[in-house]
Amino acid sequence: MNRTTMSLIGAVAALAAVTGVAAVAAPGDGADPAASKATRLPVQRSALMCPAPTSSEVGETTYTAFTPKGQGAGKGSASLEPAADGLADDAGKKDKKKAADEKPVAPLKAPGTPVTATTDSSDAPALIGAADGGLAPGWSVQQTTDVSAGIGRGLLGTSCTAPDTDFWFPGASTSPDRQDYVHLTNPDSSAAVVDLKLYGKDGPLKAASGEDIQVPPHSSVPVLLSTLSDTRATNVALHVIAREGRVGAAVQAADEKAGGDWLPAAADPASGASGLVLPGIPADATSVRLVALAPGSADADLKVQLATPTGSIVPAGLETLHLKSGMTTAVDLKDLTKGEAGSLLLTPAEGSKAPVAAALRVTRGKGADQEMAFIPATKPVGDRATAADNRAKGSTLSLVAPQKGKDVRVKVTASAGSQGGSPVSKTYTVKGGSTLAVEPPRPKGLKGTYALTVEPEKGGGPVYAARTLALPHGGVQSFTVQPLPDDRGTVEVPTAGWNMSVLND
Repeated sequence: MNRTTMSLIGAVAALAAVTGVAAVAAPGDGADPAASKATRLPVQRSALMCPAPTSSEVGETTYTAFTPKGQGAGKGSASLEPAADGLADDAGKKDKKKAADEKPVAPLKAPGTPVTATTDSSDAPALIGAADGGLAPGWSVQQTTDVSAGIGRGLLGTSCTAPDTDFWFPGASTSPDRQDYVHLTNPDSSAAVVDLKLYGKDGPLKAASGEDIQVPPHSSVPVLLSTLSDTRATNVALHVIAREGRVGAAVQAADEKAGGDWLPAAADPASGASGLVLPGIPADATSVRLVALAPGSADADLKVQLATPTGSIVPAGLETLHLKSGMTTAVDLKDLTKGEAGSLLLTPAEGSKAPVAAALRVTRGKGADQEMAFIPATKPVGDRATAADNRAKGSTLSLVAPQKGKDVRVKVTASAGSQGGSPVSKTYTVKGGSTLAVEPPRPKGLKGTYALTVEPEKGGGPVYAARTLALPHGGVQSFTVQPLPDDRGTVEVPTAGWNMSVLND
């Protein structure tokens, strides 16, 4: 075998190693390698992390795992394993006997049917999970906790998150009537090093211990935000930066009067004409608070709109919002929706290009019967989004088409039930500039819980979505809202072309 042939084989092998499953275009097909487009293919591995659910003695947690049908091929596996306590002396080193006794949580055997697991333990650990093969595309896990009494009572829900290195949490708090913890979970075999930065109304809060937080391998570390600074602030934005490694991050907020919920990370700070979309404000919201930050070096000016069922309107007295660089701004929008479900749209004012991170704190009920939830700015649905945990009653799906004049048709599918039932699909038309809030379809003969998948038809504008789950709880329905970005079922793989220069000696 001559050197030219060896070089060619080596080049192709190196290319395959880099791209994983990239397609190599044959010479003579008329394609310009520089103009080749990426191909979307099903992912072959997914990772998710669920934070420790609650320390309450009166809390019950349900985990619901689900992979949609249609994208993966072949067999696969998907399950969650307990993480170590990152604050313990032996963090990252599980006792061999204990590890052998631990069983995977909510393991899936096939796509299309959700699997559930429950715990009422006050020391239930964080979970680290992985899915591969045919169960990896779109694998989603919902963690839902019902706390019947005490600070942070109510329904706490979160979608278990993929690992990353950068998170923003507008809407956190260090005030005396809140106990907010950020949970940092490391899925990898090497330690992660994390910095936590808080921003208040006057800029960064002086932090005594927010840098160089060690998160050992395969472990989780909770950090009480009020211990990071002597400043007590009702509205802050938290920035989580992993300087080494990667983590999953989520903020658990517990209020003495308004209950508790998980604050998910907001979409990456964004600028540009598309702006930010915060979907799924309930029709009966009694209070809505916007918390926003321009984290860059420039101030930001935003146009504020509410996408209602009949179109977009400008809230009275809030045509524009000015955000000073590095300072957290909070605006009480009160009963913004006036009895109609809606979504908040934030778009840059003319000439404003600064990125913005934003979230809403939404309250239902009054007095002793208040409950709160959070709605961060989210990414569009993309190809498909998934909400894993839905019950026979209490689910509301909000679909938002923010661009006026660009109606979108959306297919919504209810999966088989976890204990029985057959899938049902329904297609909705969302008018451009509006929010459509519906009770989603339920499986025929439903037993147990079920999952929802949301798939916009091609050719329309972008669609954003959120799912509200409400359950009876004393004098008010406890509720939680989860945004539904793309479920990461596919990934772009570049199409490679021939480069004949590799044939040269």
